[in-house]
Amino acid sequence: MQAYNPYMPSWEYVPDGEPHVFGDRVYVYGSHDRFRGHVFCLNDYVCWSAPVDDLSAWRYEGVIYSRTDDPDNRDGKRCLYAPDVTQGPDGRFYLYYVVDRLDWVSVAVCDTPAGRYEFLGYVHDTAGNRLGEREGDEPQFDPGVLTEGDKVYLYTGFCGAKDESRHGPMVTVLDRDMLTIVQEPRFIMPSKPYSAGSGYEGHEFFEASSIRKYGDLYYFVYSSVLMYELCYAVSRYPDRDFRYGGVLISNNDIGIDSYKPADRPMYYGGNNHGGMLEAGGQHYIFYHRHTDGGNFSRQAMAEKIALKEDGFIGQAEMTSCGLNPGPLKGKGTYPAYIACNLFKDEQSVYTGNAGGGLWMDGNFPRITQDGRDGDEEQGYIINMTNTSACGFKYFDCRGVKRISVRVRGYAYGKFLLKTAWDGPVLAEIPLGYSNEWEDYAAEVSIPDGVQAIYLTYEGHGNAALHSFTLE
Repeated sequence: MQAYNPYMPSWEYVPDGEPHVFGDRVYVYGSHDRFRGHVFCLNDYVCWSAPVDDLSAWRYEGVIYSRTDDPDNRDGKRCLYAPDVTQGPDGRFYLYYVVDRLDWVSVAVCDTPAGRYEFLGYVHDTAGNRLGEREGDEPQFDPGVLTEGDKVYLYTGFCGAKDESRHGPMVTVLDRDMLTIVQEPRFIMPSKPYSAGSGYEGHEFFEASSIRKYGDLYYFVYSSVLMYELCYAVSRYPDRDFRYGGVLISNNDIGIDSYKPADRPMYYGGNNHGGMLEAGGQHYIFYHRHTDGGNFSRQAMAEKIALKEDGFIGQAEMTSCGLNPGPLKGKGTYPAYIACNLFKDEQSVYTGNAGGGLWMDGNFPRITQDGRDGDEEQGYIINMTNTSACGFKYFDCRGVKRISVRVRGYAYGKFLLKTAWDGPVLAEIPLGYSNEWEDYAAEVSIPDGVQAIYLTYEGHGNAALHSFTLE
């Protein structure tokens, strides 16, 4: 099997993914969006896992915690925001999370990584007062957690770019009971209003705390005030001296200048959240993308990254083959929803109502699905209007002589095949009107080697792209 991006089925919407290796499997914990939802995180927590040595074989582990399992949310009217899981000193697994519109951290526990978690309690001080509602506390949000010996390091925070009441992400040290504070919160980097001279300027903390330790270095991953990018900071200590490292991933490829100008968006970005993983000797950054032309149906993505001896990590490029050992095979049928680039001549950095981006605009292409939330319907691309393009990277092409596309819609035009977004046209695939999926083909000679596949629509009307086949 091959691994695609998104690595979960196209009908699953699990953003904010935190990957962890427990035993011989990788488990991903995230919040859970609803297809065509009206806000973030409407569904219960679920878990997906895969063997460490085969990151194409993802398995649905089921619901691990429901909204109504939290004692402050028995009526289910609040959402469960981004969680994290750690294995405690006692060998059990602890789920840390925050319920929306509440300022404290709740904890649930389970004997296995992906079993049914049960509410345990709240993070609190020795007097029993909950962290986040004491005098002087800043609200808790997006917990990231790391256990070392008998200590648990809890990283939290949410800092709007103009909010002077929030001073930055904080780390709180907990006792081996996983709940009791033994070291009060410390700020590990400044928020935007206090960042002058810090080295974080332009990439200040917004949300999405995540923590890992590799070798002697602690890596703190976070979403910056730009929202679409995940950045990292590095320290030799878990609770101080973090210095800005750089950008790990942007969910619109802003900052990547290898195949296009650095400031050109190649997907419609929005908020971002994820964590790092080491599996099989390879490091990855997990993140999410936005679908359906809005903010509230996000999907799990991952890309390879390389940690250098000095701790530096370069920015990863969005691809269609993130967890695959290498490029995808340059033969066979591929679903359109694995497009890593989606754009048109009229550019937009953001999707939905984020940062003034598009909002369900019929003129912009987007990934969607048929049916309702939970229906196992393969995703596809709609709104392929004139100049709309989708890109798929990368394929190991050998002797490709023909390409076909499966399309429906009232489209009087053609798809132009390129191997670069601004490259020469290698083939033209004429389309016709159809209410059902129809196949259209053209002869082509794609140069042998590792190639991208770009399909640009030229013409009138509106095409939907289901898949394409290389032969």
